[in-house]
This record gives sequence, C-alpha cells and structure tokens, in this order.
Amino acid sequence: MATPRLGEIAPDFQADTTEGPIAFHDWKHDSWAVLFSHPADFTPVCTTELGRVAALKDDWEARGVKVLAVSVDPLQTHDAWKIDIEQVGGAAVTYPLIADDSRSVSELYDMIHPGEGDTSGVRSVFVIDPANKVRLNLTYPKSVGRNFDEILRAVDALQLTDRGPFSTPADWKDGDRVVVAPSITTADARVRFGDHAVEEVTPYLRYTTEGAEASVG
Repeated sequence: MATPRLGEIAPDFQADTTEGPIAFHDWKHDSWAVLFSHPADFTPVCTTELGRVAALKDDWEARGVKVLAVSVDPLQTHDAWKIDIEQVGGAAVTYPLIADDSRSVSELYDMIHPGEGDTSGVRSVFVIDPANKVRLNLTYPKSVGRNFDEILRAVDALQLTDRGPFSTPADWKDGDRVVVAPSITTADARVRFGDHAVEEVTPYLRYTTEGAEASVG
C-alpha cells in the first residue's frame, strides 16, 4: 500500500482503541487530526513521545485538533503501558491508542518499515484537515524521537495559510510576519493590506504582518 499523498483523502478505517471502537472519519468529524504511529509499547522513546502528546492536551484543543496514536500491539498492552506514559509525561492520556495487532491501519498508511526485520511501525505523522485531506506527512526512523512543538507549529501554519493568500517563511512561528502569495502583485497587496503592512524584499518575496495575528484558537 502506498503512503497517502498530500491532498488525498486520508483512508478511513475502523479500529479498537483505548477509548473504545472508532470509525476514523466519524470520530474526527469536522476537526483537524494528527495520526501518529510508534514502533512498540513499553519502549523508551515512544514513552516520552506519547507522554509529551498527553501534556500538550490544551494546545491540541486550542487548535481544534484531535490526536490518535497507533502501534501493532494489542489493547491490553496499551492499557497497561498508559500508566508509564502518564508518569513520564505528567498528564493523563485522554486520546485514543489504536490496537493494530492485525496491522491493517499500519499497512493502510504505509507505516511498516521495510527491511528492518520486524513488522513494527516507523514514527509516521499525518496531519489531516477537517475535509479529511492529508495536509502534512512526516516520517522519522525508529531511533529518533519527534518534536511535537514542530508539529504544532506546522498545524498553526496550515490553519493560517488556509485563511488567506499567504505562505510562511523559514522558521516561522505563530505571530511572525508571513509571505504574500505569488498570485498577488505587490501593488495589489498594498491595496489589500495597506502600504505600510507590505515589505518588498524582491519582486517575488513580499512580507506582510496582515494575517500574522495569532492563529491559535
């Protein structure tokens, strides 16, 4: 199965989770979602990652994002492991952990790393918008823990650029100035945003503070 590509509809599925059975599209409804895989339960890097996701509960909710984890371990293992995750992360795990011991979800999203000698998942991340389209896909090797502050930053950028003719420059953070889309001329940008709100660095690189207001919430 090929990895779902940007702009494609994220595959729907049904699964058992630590929060009960779900049908993915119905569960996320009209929200953003972050679906992320981890190689195995009771492993050190995964414990820190899932603990961090739990600690960011308010940040996900402020952005209208539902989070959902998946691994190839069974439900009873997930339930036992949650105790360690909550101790490490300092927060309750209130998001679902998919029990994918059939590997159906992992294979549907191409999360199994070929040639690694096992059938556990890599560290994949899918950001999916309210229309169920894949908007971002990241894949880390099993040895490298993810930066969930970066994933939050990417969600902020996606949500902001959906609201206007903007792009975000390198190292952009919520509240920074943004790049005017190439589809708008500098003259039109100054009419739209105001003369003093547009800085032309080159004819194709124009910054504006318009639309750079906090995108969270």
